[in-house]
Amino acid sequence: MTHLVPLAKEVDDDKVTPGVLGFIVFAVMALAVWGLMKSMNRHMRKVDFKDPEERSEKEPVGAAAGEDSSSASKKKPGAGN
Repeated sequence: MTHLVPLAKEVDDDKVTPGVLGFIVFAVMALAVWGLMKSMNRHMRKVDFKDPEERSEKEPVGAAAGEDSSSASKKKPGAGN
């Protein structure tokens, strides 16, 4: 690391710019954040924010999970549904 110190003294402080590498790193980070936000939005749409008590008052539990009434009646109670 000490062999790079003389190179740093030759660089003019007024002319240092991020350059192409800085732009590429920034663009990759921006694309990563955009992809993460898109994925988060997709996962958040799947979340059911209703409490189980509110759900049971308004609709049957089987209907909330996307089951029809015939498959819900075939399950045995206490069988670890």
